[in-house]
Amino acid sequence: MAEDNAALLARVRQCTLCSEHLPLQPKPILQWHPNARILIAGQAPGRKAHQANMPFADASGERLRTWLGLTPGQFYNPQLVAILPMGFCFPGSGNSGDLAPRPECAPTWQQVLLQQLTRLQLTVVIGQYAQAYHLTDAKKTVTATVANWQQYWPERVPLPHPSPRNNIWLKRNPWFTATLLPTLQARVQQVLASCQ
Repeated sequence: MAEDNAALLARVRQCTLCSEHLPLQPKPILQWHPNARILIAGQAPGRKAHQANMPFADASGERLRTWLGLTPGQFYNPQLVAILPMGFCFPGSGNSGDLAPRPECAPTWQQVLLQQLTRLQLTVVIGQYAQAYHLTDAKKTVTATVANWQQYWPERVPLPHPSPRNNIWLKRNPWFTATLLPTLQARVQQVLASCQ
């Protein structure tokens, strides 16, 4: 079985499905192991993640680890945390941030990878693209979905993107830091304790 998992991961990492639409060479960036207990479902890797060949290798990743209460060692342990963005390759930059994840990626890879994550206890759903995919009853805006986080609890939790571009959002929504984050951090600690 381990060979099958390794072969699947190798196949994903060799994907060139949308290469003609990408600004840089295809470089699928994900973290996955069937034993993972936490899934981080995000949008797509940014330019720094592409350059480092590592998910969340930027200020967004530092903030996300703080939000979750995870050390880098815990966060980058694939047997604890799976990271499956909606697009595995850097999609390019637009006027107000990175472009949307390529639409070919999720239909090709998400289900085949998700169906083997049988030990998940928590799915962290970041941003509008992941929320539209993972939360069938997601609201019209990220703010509305995150504000209604308790309807998905405790198996799933929607979050805004941890990008520094969202600093204004964080200031306008103090309940997020005051209420949601401490609850999320406690849940992550429960999951960690169950792995020991």
